[in-house]
Amino acid sequence: MGEKRNIHSVIIGTGSYIPENIISGDAFLNSTFYDNGVALDKDIREIINKFTEITEIKERRYIDDHLSSSDMAAIAAQRAVDHAGIDKESLDHIIFCHNFGDVKLGSNRMDILPALAAKVKQMLQIENPDCVAYDLIFGCPGWVQGAIQANYLIQSGDASRVMVIGAETLSRITDAHDRDTMIFSDGAAAVIFEAKSSAEDLGIIAHKTQTYAVNFGSLLTMGKSNNPAETNGNMYLKMNGRKLYEFAVTNVPQVVKKAIDKAEIDIKDIKIVFIHQANGKMDHAIMKRLFKLYDIDTVPDNLVPMSICWLGNSSVATVPTLLDLVWKGNVNGYQINKGDYAVFASVGAGMHINAFVYRF
Repeated sequence: MGEKRNIHSVIIGTGSYIPENIISGDAFLNSTFYDNGVALDKDIREIINKFTEITEIKERRYIDDHLSSSDMAAIAAQRAVDHAGIDKESLDHIIFCHNFGDVKLGSNRMDILPALAAKVKQMLQIENPDCVAYDLIFGCPGWVQGAIQANYLIQSGDASRVMVIGAETLSRITDAHDRDTMIFSDGAAAVIFEAKSSAEDLGIIAHKTQTYAVNFGSLLTMGKSNNPAETNGNMYLKMNGRKLYEFAVTNVPQVVKKAIDKAEIDIKDIKIVFIHQANGKMDHAIMKRLFKLYDIDTVPDNLVPMSICWLGNSSVATVPTLLDLVWKGNVNGYQINKGDYAVFASVGAGMHINAFVYRF
């Protein structure tokens, strides 16, 4: 008998769309932030500097006025198809991961009819009816979960090529009177997974997801403006930053460890970690605690590429955008080599945590 060959979910193409509209901290100098219904009387420059110190975010990107999430996604998707060098009609599934659908400038209303995945399929002019397009709503960990879902589809034998998109326009759903507004940004990225037969481990080799809804489901919710004078009925993205930080630093390392242990590899074999770009300080603390779980005191240099300082937090788009940037040599000091093990991980509204181990 010949050696056993298994089906693996392997990345064959990536693409991203990074808005050109750069928003520095100075863009918030004329803001009035409220806390518990009272305007903050601190110097605004001091607030902005403290925010940057905590999050490492110096700049973020906002979408152009005439575009929406699905527009950005379609651009990223076409770039992924081109990068993979495939016929777009050969896609079996398009999974679009987002939270708020298409939100037009100034409307604060969500449009998810039809599903954004269907909009992208229409914009790409994919005629094949067997290319099934649907959305996945899973908070910031949406793209990582979409990749896990793609792996299930490929492992089942029902799909051979799956595109997973992450796109969001958080700038249109945030409260201008909330300091947390400075965290969020816009962007899109797409990744194509393909079934590959191999006797050795390739692609997604292990994954783990957990949901902590009972005690932590309210850490990220929709709510009214911090400004008590606003009575237009709009709802904005709200988060309990301090408790979210504590939750993530405590629980994310445990979930990542479960995925690594499930893959039956040593943490020292991990050559790169693509972690959700939510808060620079938080991500460093998560990695430090992860290695501490293996009785290792220091995180290796050049293990965790970061884009948050210049791209901010674009929710579901951060991880696939970072992958696309590294894959194409656009993050100094980082590259992807054949045979390398990588970890992809995220945390967000739900509260959900997920991670998968991947071998290039």
